[in-house]
Amino acid sequence: MKHEPTILPACPAPVETSKRDFLRHGLQLAAGAALMSALPPGLRSAAWAAGSDKPEKEEVRIGFIPLTDCASVVMASVMGFDKKYGIKIVPTKEASWAGVRDKLVNGELDAAHVLYGLIYGVQLGIGGPKKDMSVLMTINNNGQGISLANQMKDKGAIDGPSLAALVAKKEKEYTFAQTFPTGTHAMWLYYWLATYGINPIKDVKTIVVPPPQMVANARVGSMDGFCVGEPWNQRAIIDKVGFTAATSQDIWVDHPEKVLGTTADFTNKYPNTARAMIMAVLEASMWIDASAANRSKTAETIAAKSYVNTDVDVIRGRMIGQYENGIGKGWSDKNYMKFHNDGAVNFPYLSDGMWFLTQHKRWGLLKDHPDYLAVAKKVNQIALYKEAASQLKVAVPKSEMRESKLIDGVVWNGKDPKKYADGFKVKV
Repeated sequence: MKHEPTILPACPAPVETSKRDFLRHGLQLAAGAALMSALPPGLRSAAWAAGSDKPEKEEVRIGFIPLTDCASVVMASVMGFDKKYGIKIVPTKEASWAGVRDKLVNGELDAAHVLYGLIYGVQLGIGGPKKDMSVLMTINNNGQGISLANQMKDKGAIDGPSLAALVAKKEKEYTFAQTFPTGTHAMWLYYWLATYGINPIKDVKTIVVPPPQMVANARVGSMDGFCVGEPWNQRAIIDKVGFTAATSQDIWVDHPEKVLGTTADFTNKYPNTARAMIMAVLEASMWIDASAANRSKTAETIAAKSYVNTDVDVIRGRMIGQYENGIGKGWSDKNYMKFHNDGAVNFPYLSDGMWFLTQHKRWGLLKDHPDYLAVAKKVNQIALYKEAASQLKVAVPKSEMRESKLIDGVVWNGKDPKKYADGFKVKV
């Protein structure tokens, strides 16, 4: 039975934050700017945490899935960056993205390391509960992968073109797994398949498998390929159950991936806490990217059972850009997983959020075109991010949009999302 996406109508654009709240935050920031800038960084953050902008909620539960890109949330806690900003981060290990979604919506989690497209899916009520959501910052770019099961190599499928030739023979219905219907991995998988003429909705079957269970399911033959975050593509190679056909940076260099996400209710009720979370995770991001030694230490830390629960070498290689595909090719990838990259990673670009909506529309998850820009402006907390970034002296881009060329040569810049979404040859 082929995958049939849940189709729900787009909701109206959410209500904007009141002008009074906007002015209040603006005045607070302006009033303290001169004083804060005169202080050394350590004292400046302490003053921020102790003054009128003291976090309203001092202990925060931040959910994460066992993936390499949970690193900045974990290290913010382990390295004590959170304490500098008046909060205690309690990293909470979760089993699935559906579980993360539900716990965010019902308030069991204060925030989460979460798929960009999941936050937008909840915002528009696609395939689950509908609730106004917030993207506080982007956590990482790159570092995901598409793996094929070893039996596909025996059939001659090792990359996009050879897979397309195999699927076209229609000898069987091939099954591919992703991690959440509106999430990043589903969109990378669909985009990659479609680039080679394979309609992911009509030509193959797609299923949802939580990231930590991906390799085990591949081992028992539940799927012919899958898209997941690291370290599970590398784990598939080491366990000799699969090989890497493509990386997500092959599809889109420096693509948006996980975000620090929460509900709009949380952001509105605890704005100082939300800003403190951004500052803590942002400093951890800067620290991770600062040196190869820091990346190695991060790999050692998150490999522990309480976090990713795998061998450190499974994480370390791809985290420092050393790749192998499992069928004889090795390379150094300068577009490996990035956590900061001088601030380019962390800014919550409106165009990034809008892109996921265009793909939701492309694949029938959205019945109608939403107001792409209005939704992104509501969800992505750019003003709050800028406040946090200013305290850490992190540069912010001049534009809230960015331009990228993806694997199929199509350019995305956010200027005409409706035309972009409707312009693909392969779609629902």
